[in-house]
Amino acid sequence: MNILISNDDGIGAQGIKALAKALSRCGDVYVIAPHTQRSASSHALSIHGEIKVKEVEFENAKMAFECDGTPADCVKLGIDLLKKQGIHIDIVYAGINHGANLGTDTMYSGTVSAAAEGMMDGIPAVAVSVNSHEATHFEGACKLAVEVLPKALEYKGKLGVISINTPDIPMENIKGLKVARLGSVEYDEWFEEIARKGTEVTYKYTGTPSVAESQVNDIDVKLIREGYATISALRYDLNDYQGIKEMEKWEIEI
Repeated sequence: MNILISNDDGIGAQGIKALAKALSRCGDVYVIAPHTQRSASSHALSIHGEIKVKEVEFENAKMAFECDGTPADCVKLGIDLLKKQGIHIDIVYAGINHGANLGTDTMYSGTVSAAAEGMMDGIPAVAVSVNSHEATHFEGACKLAVEVLPKALEYKGKLGVISINTPDIPMENIKGLKVARLGSVEYDEWFEEIARKGTEVTYKYTGTPSVAESQVNDIDVKLIREGYATISALRYDLNDYQGIKEMEKWEIEI
């Protein structure tokens, strides 16, 4: 079995190293990841520039590449590069991300988008994240990544992107695994001015997340805060079917 792993935290992140080690017991691991931090890249592709790739040493991987593109670039290019060498990828993993990918935050996630590139190529895809930007407890996420592998292969991508999130606590302290729907993550968003030079002003985006108390019990952002790990199925269907029905009633002509 050939497993391709990427991330958005960069090839030197501890999360991707932990995931490669765990999955190397299940098959041949191949890694292609950004050369630096590329979080919140969403599904950006480098269509107007060149992408540089170099082969590097990576523990527990049969072959590994460092790429100066986005996370989605990495997976799209990695599948193609390996295919040209006669290596066909059976499943794509992205992670383990330092920071959760929950609720509406998945819209910005480079991790989820990297996994989605596999799904778009007809390959089963799994995104794995831990709920802390300073994550230290990867063992629970690794165990779930391994456990979900045969199921992901069985369903052959019919579930969309499988997204796993765990609290950043020792595995024995996680209350259990819950199948979850995506909730809503709200931020007290603001831009902090950090420099000013003449008419040029430099800002830094910041914000503190919060979760509405009214959210129901099967929502991912609520369950993570209660100490559960979550697993969700993410489908990339952007159609607003109700909206389409309404538009069919509009009397607009050209």
